[in-house]
Amino acid sequence: MRQIPVDTSAATVMVAKPPQPKVRDRRTGEIATDVETGAKLMTVDVMFAANDEVEILSITVPEPGISGELIMGTPVALTGLIARPWENDFNGQKRHGIAFRAVAVTSLVAAAANSKAA
Repeated sequence: MRQIPVDTSAATVMVAKPPQPKVRDRRTGEIATDVETGAKLMTVDVMFAANDEVEILSITVPEPGISGELIMGTPVALTGLIARPWENDFNGQKRHGIAFRAVAVTSLVAAAANSKAA
């Protein structure tokens, strides 16, 4: 499946919903894990503002890639953000969308405090 890199350099990104474990199977409650590393996957909903438009995106990120306190309104940096189109059949209905994944979601609050102290 094609992966499309997303340029976040001109965007303002803030936490809309703090990190939550990504559920692989809602019936069993099984938590999703990264196929390559085995790390627990988390989802972080962010407000992504660019080009006079604002969207709420749900980003999947491995748990070790989450750094800093990520509460609602926290400005963040998204490292290695990619978009991946998907499509499936569910109960005879075709569904499609775009999944977003990042290597890391990092709070910019600590970085701003450190640069002011220096």
